Amino acid sequence: MKTASRILGSAFFMAGYEVQDAPRYGAERRGAPLFAYVRADRSPVNERGIISHPDLVVVSDDTLVGMPAAGVLQGIDQHTVLLINSHEQAETWSQRLNTAAKIIILPAREDVEDRAELPYIGSSCAAASAALCGVISWQMFADALSEELSHLGDDVVRQNLEMALTAFDAMLPYAGIVQQTGLPSAAEYQKPDWVELPFEAAAISAPAIHAGATSVKVRTGLWRTMRPIIDYQRCSGCWWVCSTYCPDGAINVTAEGLPEIDYDHCKGCLVCVAQCPPQAIESIPEHVAKQRESSAVDISGGSHDT
Repeated sequence: MKTASRILGSAFFMAGYEVQDAPRYGAERRGAPLFAYVRADRSPVNERGIISHPDLVVVSDDTLVGMPAAGVLQGIDQHTVLLINSHEQAETWSQRLNTAAKIIILPAREDVEDRAELPYIGSSCAAASAALCGVISWQMFADALSEELSHLGDDVVRQNLEMALTAFDAMLPYAGIVQQTGLPSAAEYQKPDWVELPFEAAAISAPAIHAGATSVKVRTGLWRTMRPIIDYQRCSGCWWVCSTYCPDGAINVTAEGLPEIDYDHCKGCLVCVAQCPPQAIESIPEHVAKQRESSAVDISGGSHDT
């Protein structure tokens, strides 16, 4: 997609446009969605960053449409053209997405079963985009593609040109459907419908949360789902390790030099479990710990035979 944006940007430049193209990488892991933006205008392009109101959105892999991290539908409206590389029909996607955007299908190759393998998809998407915009001739696009991919060798360029031409020709019936709309006017801005939430009087809620030196009153231990338990039979007394690594300072030291967990403020991050040298701290589910506490109270109260 990064290369596709560069090819499309170069083609726009050859057509006499001012151009800006830039990639936007997702999370640093294999398979994370990747975006690329292209702006083209007859006037100098001063806008920077994400395109918040796209005239054309191209989806190279239709499995990304339903992925929130991909943000495919972000900012689209009735003026947007949504081009999806897919085996499904446009009517199917219109029903699924319930959007007013114009949906066009770039037919996915039938011989590609694994959606993770999309050969030449960048060139195909860039060529389809050029055709939909209606201001870039095939020769301009071919020159841009050849220039951007020349370092890969003539054979690679030839194969990309073949796939790009197929996509370009497939989109010719829709040539010019993408119209430049520009940014929305600030005068037409409509405030969102806010949901009013009740707020307690400051005398009730503010002191326990916002006032200074009151963090001890906020029982963050209620957030815990796993509870660290110290086995004092194995504890070697190196309290400076667990107490220092505890990010919330919830491990105190007794007069005997032993660590003691403040369960009112221990959030259950289990850093102490990972850092304890003799592995004297284990973790158990919070509900199991509460059951043990209840059992100990019952036995000490004499309500059960022992």
